[in-house]
Amino acid sequence: MSLLLSAENVSVHAGSECLVQPASLALHAGRPLTILGETGSGKSLLAQAIIGTLPSGLTAAGRVQVAGQVFDPGRPSTFRRLWGRQIGILPQEPWLSLDPLMPAAAQVSEGHALVRGLPWDQARAAAAGDLAQLGLAQAGHRRPDQLSGGMAQRAAFAAARAGGARIVIADEPTKGLDAGRRNDISALLLAETAAGGGLLTITHDLALARALSGDLVVVLNGRIVERGPAAQVLADPQHDYTRALIAADPAAWPHPRPRQVAGATVLSASGLSVARGGRVLISGMDIDLRPGHIIGISGPSGCGKSTLGDALLGLVPLAGGTVTRAPGCAAVRFQKLYQDPPSAFPGSVTLGRSLADLVARHRLDKGRIGALLDRLRLSPQLLQRRPSEVSGGELQRMALLRVLLLDPVFLFADEPTSRLDLITQAQVTRLMVDVARDTGMGLLIVSHDTDLLTKVCDRVIRLDDPAQTRAA
Repeated sequence: MSLLLSAENVSVHAGSECLVQPASLALHAGRPLTILGETGSGKSLLAQAIIGTLPSGLTAAGRVQVAGQVFDPGRPSTFRRLWGRQIGILPQEPWLSLDPLMPAAAQVSEGHALVRGLPWDQARAAAAGDLAQLGLAQAGHRRPDQLSGGMAQRAAFAAARAGGARIVIADEPTKGLDAGRRNDISALLLAETAAGGGLLTITHDLALARALSGDLVVVLNGRIVERGPAAQVLADPQHDYTRALIAADPAAWPHPRPRQVAGATVLSASGLSVARGGRVLISGMDIDLRPGHIIGISGPSGCGKSTLGDALLGLVPLAGGTVTRAPGCAAVRFQKLYQDPPSAFPGSVTLGRSLADLVARHRLDKGRIGALLDRLRLSPQLLQRRPSEVSGGELQRMALLRVLLLDPVFLFADEPTSRLDLITQAQVTRLMVDVARDTGMGLLIVSHDTDLLTKVCDRVIRLDDPAQTRAA
């Protein structure tokens, strides 16, 4: 196997603080390399240092070699000539990598035409084929804001591949995707390596790591703690953290005890119908959420899960039916935890400033922030950073902290753990469930992980099952 990329003693620093200890990696043609670790462990920072895409304020050191050329991670601008041509980059947040004003097909076409060099008619045909292969044949005319989270992720993947790069760097490529779409993405990634390409994947998805096979590197607290063939590491882990990560899979969680839900209705819907882009997604649904009641919503990408929650909150118009919310509760206590937290935070101010503004606007107790930071395993230092300077998982937990400060009576949690490793996912899910049970908050959870939903919810509704949409 030929060596496509090597990294020697690559480290990442924030001033005098070392965020990633010196690490060495080798990526070979035809053999996937996967970096596995918990949210905020430094796995994405390590990959970003290797390809010159670290956020501002962070610096890197070490040595990187790509296609016989040597690069200094401390001079990230020198990596630019590799992007799109030799290295295709699929960032962690799809909406941050897509032009918000350009339809999906046009963005993929640009890669084929401007980077790969195809004539425009061939570029458009290639883009249409890419999107169709990803189940987006009917979505090429839509802008990113008109796509579901899973659809946006697939569109971003198509755009990242369009330039013909031999090496693909995929950062959490399957988050927010149902099992079927995850399998599609893993098959496409493996097709790159089967053709002699290189694949470096950063993920907390054990199923993806198993499917990709190849070599596996496990990262904890900015340090590689275990490495080896993926099948061997996952079957016989040697480090305590790797064992804990595997044991935290929702499939291993205990089943909940049956419980009776009582009390006045927090939120209800009767004969609810919702549509998106002129297409009816849900018709005739009834929902009744009572204090402490937890309902799970599952279904394939684009089926209307997020649109349902938005309709219950009054964020999108109803196509039919009625929604009734508990009287006497301020509108601000009906909250949403967004699937893509970067879209919910102002990018130009620090996270601490965002929370301070919320506290001042609603006259909240700012002393609760510290306790919630501890409970969500978040460092107070993150408050000094902007949203683009923290990991996706850290930002998602920060979004949950912000919501909990408002003491919601109803929370629509849209894929709340899709950015979290299994250990942190278990802790955050337990926190949401505890808050719902202790405070009487009604909780509606959208997730592609049916194991997670069946282990924590009082009822699970699958949107592609017409019988389930009638009553909840």
